[in-house]
Amino acid sequence: MKITAVIPARYASTRFPGKALAEIGGRPMIQHVYERTAQSKLVGRVIVATDDIRIADAVNMIGGEAIMTSTAHETGTDRLAEVAAGLDADIIVNVQGDEPLIDPVMIDLALQPFLEESDLQMGTVKTRIKCLHDFLSPNVVKVVTDNSGNALYFSRSPLPFFRDKWKDLKDDSFCCGKLLCYKHVGLYVYRRDFLLKFAAMPATFLEISEKLEQLRAIENGVKIRVVESEFESIGVDTPDDLLKAQEQYRKLSK
Repeated sequence: MKITAVIPARYASTRFPGKALAEIGGRPMIQHVYERTAQSKLVGRVIVATDDIRIADAVNMIGGEAIMTSTAHETGTDRLAEVAAGLDADIIVNVQGDEPLIDPVMIDLALQPFLEESDLQMGTVKTRIKCLHDFLSPNVVKVVTDNSGNALYFSRSPLPFFRDKWKDLKDDSFCCGKLLCYKHVGLYVYRRDFLLKFAAMPATFLEISEKLEQLRAIENGVKIRVVESEFESIGVDTPDDLLKAQEQYRKLSK
């Protein structure tokens, strides 16, 4: 089975332009993502998909592979699909370009169900929410799953809604108890053929409402397998996030 990881990376980020080249420990963020993804035991090829030559040059300088894509893409999935269309691969892993501390073990964890279930088309990752701020924040996407680990819904709203406990949600202690709630980690695994179909599907009502592309799959009846990881992801969307990632990197480097 041929497995390729694709890392979509734009330069013109709305909230943090040029973040892919922002330095962490003296190296550009995209280099961290590339090198950590390459440590996966199951991924055979890693590609950065970008519309900016500066990002491509940074990847090429470390001996990595970068593919230039259209500047007209509205989503990372569209950029991913453009690259996937020209690849000889069975499985495509979508690794976010703003996750500099991505855990290669988590990538392999997300891939494992695809090695065992031939009918699985799409998968992703969740991790337990440990603070009230994340549970209430619309910037943290929550996910609930069925007993088989398939996604029931993703939302920016608190999910699930603890009706009888809502008045008690005053501090982080509830997250450490029996009230299990999970946030979505934006790593995706696709069968290549399904990815191309998914990218061609029109946007759906819930997807547009929540601004979450994965809801397009759910609204079209596609099963999304969600594996649980203990890895704490740090996504870099703002300069403040970069400071957090730099601090975490320093801790991990000691």
